[in-house]
Amino acid sequence: MTAVDTARVRRTGTPPDAASGTGPAPAARGARSAVGIRKVVLYRETVLAENGSAPARPSERATVAAVLANPWVGTGPATDLAPAVEVVAPVLAQLLTGRLIDALGGVDRIEAFGKAALVGTAGELEHAGALIHTPYFGNLMREFLGGESIICFADTRADAGETLVVPMWHKTHAATRSHYQTISARVPDAPRPDEIVVIAAASTGPRPHARIGDRATDPVVTAEKLEIS
Repeated sequence: MTAVDTARVRRTGTPPDAASGTGPAPAARGARSAVGIRKVVLYRETVLAENGSAPARPSERATVAAVLANPWVGTGPATDLAPAVEVVAPVLAQLLTGRLIDALGGVDRIEAFGKAALVGTAGELEHAGALIHTPYFGNLMREFLGGESIICFADTRADAGETLVVPMWHKTHAATRSHYQTISARVPDAPRPDEIVVIAAASTGPRPHARIGDRATDPVVTAEKLEIS
């Protein structure tokens, strides 16, 4: 990302790709090619009914998955992952959050977020974690989506086409239980053994018919109070 892009994100909260009608800049396209992205998959759903009735706030949820070559295939467990992370993860953060913002109608509409990664069978689980758990992805995703909370996550090793359930919670108030929710993500032909799938997820609202209270207002519950021995 250029210095101009960074300044624009800080001013507007919108990554370069989410600029209306402009599409990715040539530099951004080149960066994606350099990190080995094979495809990008967007899934979006609108929850219109639950248990036979419409929720008070119908929400939209989406995932964006990037399929890329695993840069560490064939390396040993002592390999330093940091140099590749510093190159690859920011490109993914910019790409995935930009697509989410576009899909869900703007950064201000997004209330909950989550992240995930699947590594193919020729890679280590640490390879998946490396691309989502460092500041080069997580901090940027949080900034681009206007969040403050730690981003909840899932990661695993998988064959092509396996489904991963991605958890989400409120982007600024993690204790808001109404926004604890999940969305399933799947790419039919990925990850191949030498690939990684990195996923960003977001929602514009709470679970349908959320009504189980909130962590901020819960009573104090202990085993002693409940007389559980």
